[in-house]
Amino acid sequence: MTEIEPYENALDAIPGAHPYPRSSRYHDAEIGVHRMPDGTEVRYTKRRLLPPLSEAAQEGVPHTVSSGDRPDLLAQRYIGDPGQWWQIADANPVLDPHELTEEAGRTLTIPGSDGFQGARYA
Repeated sequence: MTEIEPYENALDAIPGAHPYPRSSRYHDAEIGVHRMPDGTEVRYTKRRLLPPLSEAAQEGVPHTVSSGDRPDLLAQRYIGDPGQWWQIADANPVLDPHELTEEAGRTLTIPGSDGFQGARYA
């Protein structure tokens, strides 16, 4: 797991800096503003496209799914943080993370330490 300097974590607490913490899959997503007919502005997260896989992610660690595997448990085992399951989903690419582990015997790619361009917790 990549270490983040303490002052960088403090940036997550600044109001308006970004609505998602650095560990979120949406941290780098663009924030849009929709103006309602009455002039009210509504902020929303624009569509997040899968980032390009780096060579490390493409050559990641293979994992054969067994009964009882879950994306969060795999993230804890391989990445050290169950909240980073989305990195495994992105590396395999699936729309529904449950697809990752619903079929025993499937082989998944677990992204390497440099998994994605811009990934902060790979």
